[in-house]
Amino acid sequence: MDARLNVLGVPSAHKILKHLIAADKEASALPATTRELVKIRASQINGCGGCLDMHTKDAAQAGESALRLNLVAAWREATVFTEAERAALELTEQGTRIADAAGGVTDEAWARAAEHYDEEQLTALVSQIAVINAFNRLNVITRQPAGDYQPGQFG
Repeated sequence: MDARLNVLGVPSAHKILKHLIAADKEASALPATTRELVKIRASQINGCGGCLDMHTKDAAQAGESALRLNLVAAWREATVFTEAERAALELTEQGTRIADAAGGVTDEAWARAAEHYDEEQLTALVSQIAVINAFNRLNVITRQPAGDYQPGQFG
């Protein structure tokens, strides 16, 4: 598959990506493992091969197990995730699928996340969900290919 647009070669796109990357780094109040799980789950939902390629490889290099990576899509049935991670994954799904639910994110999903994360971490979690969705949309719309990413390639 060929990309529709070389987003790294267009000056304005490069500036936008720098801002998205900076926003992504601001979510540091959230545990690194949770951040990667959120990125992987949103990318699965959105069908973003480029982000799945990147975040599964980055997570594996950081020590995440193949078992957990392989079970992210089935987190509800999997026993390998903590209750906090499960709450984050639920919020990720609802935050990514906003258009699928008339009320957006449910109060119940928010309450479960709030049981495990303080306000700083909730802000980071919501921001992480928003930023990965922005990256997913950019990559899917422009058909960015997947498979060649090397861990740490973009910083």
